[in-house]
Amino acid sequence: MKVKIHREGTNILIVLLLILSVVNASAWMFIRPAAIPIVFTSVSGVFYLLVVNFFRSPRRHFPGKVTDSLVVSSVDGRVVALEKVYESEVLHRDVIQLSVFMSVVNVHANWFPVNGVVKLVRHHSGRFLSAYLPKASLENERSTILIRASNGSDVLVRQIAGAVARRIVTYAEVGEEASIEDHLGFIKFGSRVDIFLPLDTEILVKIGDKTVGGITEVARLRDPSQSNS
Repeated sequence: MKVKIHREGTNILIVLLLILSVVNASAWMFIRPAAIPIVFTSVSGVFYLLVVNFFRSPRRHFPGKVTDSLVVSSVDGRVVALEKVYESEVLHRDVIQLSVFMSVVNVHANWFPVNGVVKLVRHHSGRFLSAYLPKASLENERSTILIRASNGSDVLVRQIAGAVARRIVTYAEVGEEASIEDHLGFIKFGSRVDIFLPLDTEILVKIGDKTVGGITEVARLRDPSQSNS
């Protein structure tokens, strides 16, 4: 698994490095005793490494057989919601909501959860509540992506900003092919992603499970040939 720095973090890391270099150089020149700049430089180094870690962007390939029914986690994190809800903004029907929360130490690149075609991309302005809260799905700043999966099912993905995360980046565009090996976007500094699935979907995870974006199989869509609709 190859890892590189995500393009969303390149400029931030360069600017942060310059700022920390200037501040630390000034500390070494003008602050005494020397123990103070030593501590300051150590803290700065740890902080910079944490930011680098946040913007890492691993290359991932699903290790198993990719089928039309496969649903993978869009993000690294922990499952915090798994329930039947009424999705009122796009689908207007009952669905299964599967939500994964990302902490500041997780990779924050977002993967497509299914193979298919992007049918809708919509940005919603909103608040910046803690992304861990259930109501964040409807009240927070967010981007919604509707994908027509390869098996014909509609799968909705929602990127949700949080109390710290104030910038959602969405790469998905209407009409493009979605692949579980590609990034659909990026959320800066901690947040959550919801996946809305048909009610007859087989769920393979439970609350509290850890997921790896693009790798962890979280569900299997029902074969359309078995549907009564």
